Amino acid sequence: MKNHTKLFCIAGAAALPLFLLAPGHASRRQKAPFLGMNFAHRGLHSRDKSVPENSITAFRLAARAGYGVELDVHLSRDGQVVVFHDDTLERVCGVSGRVEDYTFQELQQFRLCGTEERIPLFSEVLGVIRGRGPIILELKDGPNNRELCRKTLGLLNGYRGSVCIESFNPLIVAWFRFHARDIVRGQLAMPAKGYGQMKKPLPFILSHCLMNFIARPQFIAYKIGPQPFPVKLAQWMGAMKVGWTSHEPRNEKGRDAVIFEFYKPEVSFK
Repeated sequence: MKNHTKLFCIAGAAALPLFLLAPGHASRRQKAPFLGMNFAHRGLHSRDKSVPENSITAFRLAARAGYGVELDVHLSRDGQVVVFHDDTLERVCGVSGRVEDYTFQELQQFRLCGTEERIPLFSEVLGVIRGRGPIILELKDGPNNRELCRKTLGLLNGYRGSVCIESFNPLIVAWFRFHARDIVRGQLAMPAKGYGQMKKPLPFILSHCLMNFIARPQFIAYKIGPQPFPVKLAQWMGAMKVGWTSHEPRNEKGRDAVIFEFYKPEVSFK
């Protein structure tokens, strides 16, 4: 009896990592629009910033070329879903403050990278893409994540096109697991040093995707470069492999989808 108990404990200890890391299941139909696709990072923007990132022009160019599109959403102070990457406005708009500090009307006073382009609404971007290519939608972590999730899903409910969601925050990914199971969801991750000033051990946990048991992501979008063993194990168990941010076509090898910038690869591969 003691031997049986010991074997049971050993089996349980061996199974625990698999339970923590196991991805969610996506059907062939769900995965099909994203497999073998190149996604323009924040739209088809230019290195010289004449076409700025996350701009209407960048999304129009990407959709016209047939690429998939990757983009980012925040909430404005008045609860509008806006397309912008950074938490703060300084790098792209040259002004201080965070996106959620301003109403959408106030955000319209600012320009993207010194051009005439403005911060767009997510609904405007959907109207530009119009289903011409799949979308990878990153929801940014902020003070009102549930509201962002709920309002984003509301906008997607009327959209005729392929969209999957991703986030660095596993709780955002988990929200879609429980409220929108038909939408493919992904965990964004990178090496621990990329998480900045975050308190330990969170960088280690997030970089190794040890919270998959909460979100059960169906793909892992990992920064291109070395990957820790737990991430490889999750991919071996079925998580789609998405790489970001590619600057050369060779990064397509061994991946299911690629997020690229500053070059023009083939629309699809494999």
